[in-house]
Amino acid sequence: MITIVLIFFYLFLGLFLQKSSWFPTNTYKQLNKIVIYLCLPALSLFYIPKIHWNNQLLYPIAVAWIGFVGAFVLFWLLSKKYGWSKKLTGCLILTAGLGNTAFLGFPIIEALYGEEGLKTAILVDQPGSFVVLSTLGILVATVYSKEEKSSAQIIQKILVFPPFLTFVIACLMNIYGFDFQLWVQELFKLAGKGVTPLALVSVGLQLRFETKSQHWKFLALGLLYKLIITPAIIYFLYVLVWNQHSKTIEVAILEAAMAPMITATILASSHGLKPRLSSMMIGFGIPISFISLFIWYCILKWI
Repeated sequence: MITIVLIFFYLFLGLFLQKSSWFPTNTYKQLNKIVIYLCLPALSLFYIPKIHWNNQLLYPIAVAWIGFVGAFVLFWLLSKKYGWSKKLTGCLILTAGLGNTAFLGFPIIEALYGEEGLKTAILVDQPGSFVVLSTLGILVATVYSKEEKSSAQIIQKILVFPPFLTFVIACLMNIYGFDFQLWVQELFKLAGKGVTPLALVSVGLQLRFETKSQHWKFLALGLLYKLIITPAIIYFLYVLVWNQHSKTIEVAILEAAMAPMITATILASSHGLKPRLSSMMIGFGIPISFISLFIWYCILKWI
């Protein structure tokens, strides 16, 4: 409960600072850099070396990949049909295709399923959402922005992207059974905790509640895909097609129903992909997701 209260506190703090004449308007850019280049790599180096692998783990890991590919296909087709701009298409792919599986997902899953559920949530997030963001996310952000780069330049950008680079290092640490000393791990954990407040304040600084905004229909479409269609796809595949029934699958479905990923919003904004729409996806997506998550949780328990 405290975590949920803090989520709204940080978001409203950003909104308050946005309205304050004494506060620099471009501060969110510096906050974004801290999140991407410090906090996310720290989380990767803390969690991934501790993961124990088996084939069943592919189900939670695949959640983010399925959701992102589905978003790409859907919004690419719609953009071709209705002539959307590249910026709009890229924004929807990033913000509707990736879920807040860590900073919203971890506390909610832990509250509902305990420590075992949290272990599954980490798998959905780290080798799932985290890697999708660091690879396909970077690719989409680059291709759909104004940046004109060759394939080699895009690959280079992915490889030197700090969260992806540290993910590779963390995976190698996992394979060879290596982890840092406890005091170093605590430093990584402490740095990782900065993601939620910094990212939410950044979103609040950029958020605009415009009653006459041209983005409302795109906001509704993006949230429909993220909060309803994505978990429905995961439920259909995992439960109805592959006949999987377990707490792990329940956690995977609920993680699929999380609000849009804050870091994906930051990535979209930093590449000029409709920053106001991407911020609206978070600002409205987070509170609405509490309702949709409750509905999905009831469905899973009822069925």
